Amino acid sequence: MTTIKKAIIAIMSLVIIAFITLPTILHKAGLHPEYNGQTANLTDKRALIITTSHAVLNAPGENTGKATGVFGSELTHPYYTFTDGGMKVDVASINGGEIPIDPESFNRVVITPEDKRYLKDSVFQAKVKNSIPISKADFTQYDIIFLSGGWGAAYDLGQSELLGEKISQAYYANLSPVLGGVCHGVLGLIQAKDKNGQSLIADRKMTGVTDKQIKELGITLTPLHPETELRKAGVIFESNTALIDFFATHVVIDDEQRFVTGQNQNSGLETSHKMMAIISKR
Repeated sequence: MTTIKKAIIAIMSLVIIAFITLPTILHKAGLHPEYNGQTANLTDKRALIITTSHAVLNAPGENTGKATGVFGSELTHPYYTFTDGGMKVDVASINGGEIPIDPESFNRVVITPEDKRYLKDSVFQAKVKNSIPISKADFTQYDIIFLSGGWGAAYDLGQSELLGEKISQAYYANLSPVLGGVCHGVLGLIQAKDKNGQSLIADRKMTGVTDKQIKELGITLTPLHPETELRKAGVIFESNTALIDFFATHVVIDDEQRFVTGQNQNSGLETSHKMMAIISKR
C-alpha cells in the first residue's frame, strides 16, 4: 500500500471517529449538561408550559425562511422534569394547535435523551399537536408556568399583550406560582405589569440568551433579543460566558423566589428542577 493511500485511509478513519464521537464531545464541552442537584416530588401540583406558534426564521416582513419554532430540549426537558416529579403538565402556545418544533433540535449532534423519549411518547406528542391557546388557559390555576424558547419565540412571546396580562394575573394569583423559562422564552415576561402598571420584572435578577450567543450563531434578524429586551424592561441581567456562549449556562432565581430563568438551551433541566424545589419548600 502506498504512503498516499495510507494517509487517505488514516484521514478517513479520523473523520469517521470524529463524526461518531461529536455528540459526546459537544456534551462534555457544555451542551445540554446533566442535572445532578436536588429533586422534588409534587404530586398534587400543576405546571403549564408555553411555547411559540411561529414556524419560520425570517426577517420582519418576510414570509419565507428556514423552518423554526420551539427548540426541542427547551420543551422536553421541563416537561419530563415536571411529569417525573409527579406534576400534571399542560402544554399551551400563543395560538394553540400544533406547535412547531425547530427541526434542528433533533439533529443527531444535539438530540437529548428527553428528546428521544418524546419521539416515542404518543401522549406528549398529542399535547404538542393539540396545544391549548393561551387565550383559553387559566394561568391562575398553575403552580409553575414555564416559557420555552427557541428562535420562534422571538416573534410572538414578547409581542403578545395577552401573554403579558396572563403572566401578571398568575403572579398575583392565590397559588403564587413560580414563573420563568429559558433562552428566548423569557421574552414572554417583558409585557407583564404590576398593579401600578409598571414592569413586573424591573429590578429583578434574571437571565436569557445573550446578545453574544445570538451574534455568534449569526442569527440577528429576529425582531427581539432577550438580553436587550430584559435590560430595557429594567432587569438586572446576569449570564455566564464561554469561548462560545452556545456552551455556557446560567440559572437565576430572583430575590423573591417567584421567577426562575435560564440562559439558553443548556439550562432547561436546572431551571425546571429549581422551580420545583422552590414550590416544595413552601
